[in-house]
Amino acid sequence: MNSNKLKENLKNNVFVYTSELSPERGTGLSKMKATYDLLKDRVTAFNITDNQGANMKMSSLAGSIYIKQAGGEPVFQQTCRDRNRMALESDLLGAAAFGVQNVLTLTGDYISFGDHKHAKAVYDIDSVNLIEIVKGLNAGVDMNGNKLNGPTDFYIGAAVNPESVPLEPQLIKFEKKIAAGGDFFQTQAVFDVAKFVKFYDFYKNFKDIKIIAGIYILKSAKTARFMDKSIPGIYITERIINELENAPDPLKKGIEIAARTAKEIKSIINGIHIMAYSIEDKIPLFLDEFEK
Repeated sequence: MNSNKLKENLKNNVFVYTSELSPERGTGLSKMKATYDLLKDRVTAFNITDNQGANMKMSSLAGSIYIKQAGGEPVFQQTCRDRNRMALESDLLGAAAFGVQNVLTLTGDYISFGDHKHAKAVYDIDSVNLIEIVKGLNAGVDMNGNKLNGPTDFYIGAAVNPESVPLEPQLIKFEKKIAAGGDFFQTQAVFDVAKFVKFYDFYKNFKDIKIIAGIYILKSAKTARFMDKSIPGIYITERIINELENAPDPLKKGIEIAARTAKEIKSIINGIHIMAYSIEDKIPLFLDEFEK
């Protein structure tokens, strides 16, 4: 089995960088390849999104295999929204057969947010159950206890929102995901450091759990307002919106804000998950700002 760079770095307390690659609405791979080629020497692993925002795209399974074959390290995202337990298990076995070793277990955004509003959501199980399934596949059995002809070897990731309002239900779900077998967590985008520190006061008690904090690069005040108003779980402070509004170069300011936020929490996290929707080519500028 190939080495797992994400797992090895996190286990050895080496700071990691992850980012997102979104498959296209179609069969083209050129955009994914261009972003991968741009970032492959600076990003540890790439999350391959799964019908992100409930919008139909090429499958995360296909994208993960493509990035693996290109020499990269994919994080295979799986949402419970679109598949029942049998289909989830089947896709996990398929990914593992092609050497994919990282998975991010997600419940999934509601269908109503996306572009296929008449689709039927599945939600046969939730993300906690999915973690349990992956744990079982790693042990060589399916959800019904049937023995596998070859186990999987997944490093199991899950999501958490440290700025959720109220926070307590999120912490309860976080503990359940840890108990189910989650190894690492990627967070929703962090915009309020004080809120994140409160979350840290809770998760610091779980010594073996690795936290990769979400950092979103905002390109304008308009984008920030839209996200704050329309995307569940995203809360962007008025101070940040004003900074962007008053900046002569909003994108440059957005990069500065993202780098500042990441620097302020770097000492209490294990890595950052960089999100830069439609401006992925600006991620190297962010990394330069963060690392200087």
